[in-house]
Amino acid sequence: MQIPTGALVLEPTADGSMTLFSADFGEWFHSREGAYAEANATYVEATDLATLARAPSLTVLDVCYGLGYNTAAALTAIAQINPACQVQVMALEIDPRVPRQAVEADLIGGWPAIVQDALRELAATGQATRPGLNATLLWGDARQLIQAVEALGFQADVIFFDPFSPPHCPELWTVEFIARVAACLHPQGKLVTYSCAAAVRTALQLAGLSVGPVNAVGRRWPGTLAQVNPRGLAPLSLQEQEHLLTRAAIPYRDPTLNDSAAAIRQRRQQEQAGSDLVPTSRWRKRWLPPHEKKLPAR
Repeated sequence: MQIPTGALVLEPTADGSMTLFSADFGEWFHSREGAYAEANATYVEATDLATLARAPSLTVLDVCYGLGYNTAAALTAIAQINPACQVQVMALEIDPRVPRQAVEADLIGGWPAIVQDALRELAATGQATRPGLNATLLWGDARQLIQAVEALGFQADVIFFDPFSPPHCPELWTVEFIARVAACLHPQGKLVTYSCAAAVRTALQLAGLSVGPVNAVGRRWPGTLAQVNPRGLAPLSLQEQEHLLTRAAIPYRDPTLNDSAAAIRQRRQQEQAGSDLVPTSRWRKRWLPPHEKKLPAR
């Protein structure tokens, strides 16, 4: 993946917090319903971080750190529940401008001062170390970074998986990349993403994870919670189960973890064209009302 160079435009969200719009990907970094609210509900609450924070230590992997809101929400919640918890954060981000702009424009002002300090240090140096916190922000293509993280034997209690949507950033939703991310998940850990795309859920299942729906702020569709043990997961609805039997469930693939977005999209389109799976249009006709015929890409 090339480092983005397009404009980053400040955008307000409904809860008063700010986000950015990426000209490179044609998407906002957060739901327009609330950037802080999304970080709290879609990531912190969905993984039940309040319960996990009662442990003596907690390890977080933040894939696509962006403005740092998911990490900030996690650090805030952990400090409120158990200030003595020893927290390790490993975060991956391709565009160093994004967290730096979040700091420079004071978009992080809604978080506690101690959390703001950590975000400033991460944006400036890629490291924030203090009693109770060891946080590292790695810069570059997440496909290569995750291999280095895996080689360290890193095992996360919680993984926040937050790339741009599969159509706009297929490189980070492939079977191969998700398998590498899943290898960094503790056997009792939880991975959460805003996406409920059938291709994404299939890739998670191929990585050995069970999946269930979770609330995703500001979206018509649920997010996805994934873990090794299915115990405690909400069941997929019949609609969601049938979605996984359609051509929409054919995942993105990137065997070398180095292909371009165009090559990854083309490979999937070719696999879909030759598939015997149920056409997605049939599923759409069965389940979606006339005014909601667009598939959930995220």
